Amino acid sequence: MRWATVLLVAGLCGASLGQYNEEEDLAWLQYYMRQSRLNSYNYMPYYEDENAPYVYSYLPAPDGEAEGGPEAQQAPSRECPQECDCPPNFSAAMYCDTRNLRYLPFVPSRMKYVYFQNNQIAAVQEGAFDNATELEWLALHNNQITSEKMGKRVFAKLRNLERLYMNNNNLTKMPGPLPRSLRELHLSYNQISKVPSNALEGLENLTALYLSHNQIFEMGASLKGLKSLILADLSYNHLRKVPDGLPMALEQLYLEYNHINTIPDDYFRVSPKLLYVRMSHNSLTNQGLSTNTFNSSSILELDLSYNRLQKIPRVSTNLENLYLQGNQINEFSISSFCTVVDVMNYSRLQVLRLDGNEIKRNAVPPDAPLCLRRATIIEI
Repeated sequence: MRWATVLLVAGLCGASLGQYNEEEDLAWLQYYMRQSRLNSYNYMPYYEDENAPYVYSYLPAPDGEAEGGPEAQQAPSRECPQECDCPPNFSAAMYCDTRNLRYLPFVPSRMKYVYFQNNQIAAVQEGAFDNATELEWLALHNNQITSEKMGKRVFAKLRNLERLYMNNNNLTKMPGPLPRSLRELHLSYNQISKVPSNALEGLENLTALYLSHNQIFEMGASLKGLKSLILADLSYNHLRKVPDGLPMALEQLYLEYNHINTIPDDYFRVSPKLLYVRMSHNSLTNQGLSTNTFNSSSILELDLSYNRLQKIPRVSTNLENLYLQGNQINEFSISSFCTVVDVMNYSRLQVLRLDGNEIKRNAVPPDAPLCLRRATIIEI
């Protein structure tokens, strides 16, 4: 086997490697993705206190008149707010994005997909969506919404809501209560400092949770009851310990750029489907890890770069990508990859990065080619 030191150029991608959506109308999805690419996440805080121009109270239809009949359809305010667009060929969608709005317009009852992103909305009044209880997608990202100006039960009646986008706002607390139907929760780029244990209670359908770029210092056991959770992004926070009780369905866990220094023994084994673990830029040391912390047979990619490790931790032979650059490792221990080295026992590792450590290139043991026979990139 020919061995060569190859510089790994490809960066790690924080995006989800798979989508877990039900079949949706592609027109709405394409519109949302197109807008996300066109608009950046920059925002200017807006704290001016102002009253909403709409009163969110609804009178029942008169007796004998069917709700939503021809006459009701002619009322322009209930058909579509003048600030927004409601395409006739997508009657359940309302586009109010990027219009310099400072308030939430009235939402007609037929709507399932509403887009308020890229505005200057600072408040979400109690009852704002009481008329539109069939909402499935609600996009409120890139606004100026604060926790103090959110109704306490503003989402309580949205029993069909699947996706809630509130990233890039000024939230300091977790919104709630949240509907049990929720499948994706986007809260990145806010100022949330704590996730109480009951903040995500009852969200058994949640598959993706995005809480990166906040100020979270404590998660507690808030993830424990999320039976369907596949992706948890908690990167760029102030966590000093890993969240308690990972869900069994979890496949992707992102904890990079925190202050974590220890991981309990068998922490990852409660999630037998876990594939990707990223914990770069933390404060991990070998003293804070047990012997088999990362020896989980399901993990395919493990990023421990830019920590304080002095030895290579033991990993499973099923691991394919291991990133350890930027640590303090001073020895190449083949036992970290193969407990037994022979023709039948070898590591599936393909990429190994050890550059930026204290280890020397001539420290590679002679049996390394036999153990790491599948490796195509080894950087020392």
